[in-house]
Amino acid sequence: MALILETDRLLLRNWEEQDFAPYHAMNNDPVVCEYFPDLQTEGQSRNVIARYREQEQREGYSFQPLIERATGAFVGDIGLAKVQFDAGFKCATEIGWMMQRQFWGRGYATEMARALLDHGFAVLGLAEVIAFTVPANARSRRVMERLGMVQDEAAGFDHPNIAEGHPLRPHVLYRATAPSAPGTAEPA
Repeated sequence: MALILETDRLLLRNWEEQDFAPYHAMNNDPVVCEYFPDLQTEGQSRNVIARYREQEQREGYSFQPLIERATGAFVGDIGLAKVQFDAGFKCATEIGWMMQRQFWGRGYATEMARALLDHGFAVLGLAEVIAFTVPANARSRRVMERLGMVQDEAAGFDHPNIAEGHPLRPHVLYRATAPSAPGTAEPA
């Protein structure tokens, strides 16, 4: 069973078949995917959802559909997940999000990401959560900063799943620590 969270405006719930069409469309919007190396085929989108479901079974959480409560509309996906690729932080818990363009600018990513961080620290007992993106992705970086995450400038890395020489390979890394952990940054 996936993690279920609600905020005033949003619902994080299990994947349903009706989520596939808007999820796949979002993963093929060149503006939404500006900072991703490729758009996804239908098969790739289905495989990603299957991988998210496997992570949910294994870890108890993963990326899940974000639903606008007032309309029932699929907003995007957001979640916590263990980093699976080889990096200095493999197996750390990351937070990430992707929203359909028509929902940008409403504060939805920040709203649910804040609820996820609170849940991760208070309920799941996580000591730290990381986030990463390409340096040029100012929108996501602003969300990370609104959440009180702090850029770890020494931990920038080349994403191993992106080809060498690709302009989107370099990434920045942000960290948030549990409120009880020493050195915790105050939320912005």
